[in-house]
Amino acid sequence: MRPIVAAAIAAVLTLAGCSDDEETPMPTPVAMTEDAIGHYCGMNVLEHPGPKGQIMLGPNPEPVWFSSARDLVAFTMLPEEAKNISALYVSDMAKAASWESPGANNWVEARRAFYVIGSSMRGGMGAPETVPFSSEVAAVAFTDRNGGEVVRFADIPPDYVLGTDDVPVDDGPSPQPSEPTH
Repeated sequence: MRPIVAAAIAAVLTLAGCSDDEETPMPTPVAMTEDAIGHYCGMNVLEHPGPKGQIMLGPNPEPVWFSSARDLVAFTMLPEEAKNISALYVSDMAKAASWESPGANNWVEARRAFYVIGSSMRGGMGAPETVPFSSEVAAVAFTDRNGGEVVRFADIPPDYVLGTDDVPVDDGPSPQPSEPTH
């Protein structure tokens, strides 16, 4: 009986070792359709210009959609958001037809992209955008036309994404000052 028990233990340890060595494959991006609803705005992401984002959480095959790449970056920075991220994808604006049509299938893994921050282009909700590109050459060419600077995902300043007094977020028209009363 002892050889059988030893063989069973060895088999279990071998199988456990194999599962530790195998990496779970990263989920592939999902094509953007009219069913894609923005996580923060609750609106159809196709209704907004500029780059979009999608995050896969854990084993769930359905992405969490974002109306802008900036919102995807914010999700990763906010402590109250889920942290079981299995994949991050943003629109590859190097392959986009235009700013108004960023594409349904041209995704780049967000941590591998080059981002332009501080450009004259505004994201889907009118806020400063983190404009993603799969190549640094394309990102630099974008800055030549629209201003800004090229950074990597890990170097995007939290203040740029989350907003501060130094980085205004465009929430629409400013209220007009009221007439002074005498």
